[in-house]
Amino acid sequence: MMISTRLSRTILRGLLGGGALCIAFSLPSAAQVQTQTSEKKGETTKTVTVERGEIVHIAGNDVVLRMEDGTLRDFDNVSENVTFMVDGKPVNIHNAKVGMKLEKQTIVSSTPRVITSVESVTGTVWHVSPPTSVILRLENGETQSFKIPSGQKFTIDGEEKDAWGLKKGMKVQATRVTEVPETLVAHEVKATGKMPPPPPVPKAEVPILVAVLPTPAAPPPAPVETAAARPEPTPKKLPKTASDLPLIGLLGVLFCGLSLTVMTIRTIAWRLGGSQG
Repeated sequence: MMISTRLSRTILRGLLGGGALCIAFSLPSAAQVQTQTSEKKGETTKTVTVERGEIVHIAGNDVVLRMEDGTLRDFDNVSENVTFMVDGKPVNIHNAKVGMKLEKQTIVSSTPRVITSVESVTGTVWHVSPPTSVILRLENGETQSFKIPSGQKFTIDGEEKDAWGLKKGMKVQATRVTEVPETLVAHEVKATGKMPPPPPVPKAEVPILVAVLPTPAAPPPAPVETAAARPEPTPKKLPKTASDLPLIGLLGVLFCGLSLTVMTIRTIAWRLGGSQG
């Protein structure tokens, strides 16, 4: 009896070593297959993508950003789980503000690796229908039918044989080695932000009311008297500032003038008296 399944068309193709039979076969259960898996990793490469923008509009959970190139991007229904670290604190859609600048770094790490799997099954030839199939008795006593690929060759006891060379009682081992290359990709997102600058100071012409509480007046300082600031006492008599010589001189001039006048009058009177005698 031949069991035809997808697994029977893909598992165990190729011959490894003497006395090993490599055929395509179907397995009744995973317990019949012995599998060894190894992994080999390559060098990890990282790619960093940076996106920057400034919030220009917020309406509910909708946000509009102006990107670095000047384009506008509309983000609808932004989840509150999307957060940006601003000044060490998480900020989400509910406490974001217009003017806030956001930066998103996406780090993609790619690590190539190769997964090698070796699957094997061992059995004894129970019946062979060359060149298409063979029935093996497995180690657990069960018998299974396996499909032989076209042109398959077998090395048994150092001799290469085809399906016609298989005989009942021969012990064969079917093995499949697969190498699956793949790439492990890890994404890391760093979202940061910067709060908008504070509002500008109002212009001077705009009146600003400032409440000023009255402060108690300080008492005037006590005057300090010094020798230079103390007033001079009023003198009882005026100081003597002139001498008597000018007055004496003036009286002398007056007496001289009076004497000359008297002499002149007497001379005139004498002359008048002489002329009359």
